[in-house]
Amino acid sequence: MEDATPSIRDMLAVNLRAARTARGLSLSELSRRSGIGKATLSQLESGGGNPTIETVFSLSRVLEVAISDLLDQRAGGALTVVRGADVEVLRGEGVDLRPLRRIDAGDGVFEVYDQVVRGDAPQRSQGHVGIEHTIVQTGSLRVEVAGRTVDAGPGDYVAFDAREPHCYTALAAPVHSVLLLQYRADERLDGRPHPVLPTGR
Repeated sequence: MEDATPSIRDMLAVNLRAARTARGLSLSELSRRSGIGKATLSQLESGGGNPTIETVFSLSRVLEVAISDLLDQRAGGALTVVRGADVEVLRGEGVDLRPLRRIDAGDGVFEVYDQVVRGDAPQRSQGHVGIEHTIVQTGSLRVEVAGRTVDAGPGDYVAFDAREPHCYTALAAPVHSVLLLQYRADERLDGRPHPVLPTGR
């Protein structure tokens, strides 16, 4: 029997509070640094609101933690099955992301996402820690990174330093792809170690 999957809101509520506390930040200070309203942050920490890709990536960047540290549901056992239909979609301006799995490997962290670039708007990011790997399955995707542009089609692979500002645009929508984010466990934008989040979240 498979356990019910906690919602993105539930996981974000617990993990956001833990990450903010570990960094010693008040809601007001986190609001100032992230540009997200204090009332919105309070709502997110209470398990409410409707978090977007932009909100989660902004919090990841400011708190300097892996995205999966905010959305984590640790999986265990010899066989892990994640049903796409059971995973809540994290929606952005132009992308739908389904967080499928966090993989801890020594001092590395890998996050696996099912990504759909919808085509109704470009998906821009100011940058975040890690290396971003994208494998296009269907459609045609334009990837812009720090002034460079590349177009990718089915079977193509693109990787880049995610600290650079970047943008995904669907040229032939929708674009279905696998997104893999790769981090060092202690990686931060400024290169310094970040506080370890409490276990048992």
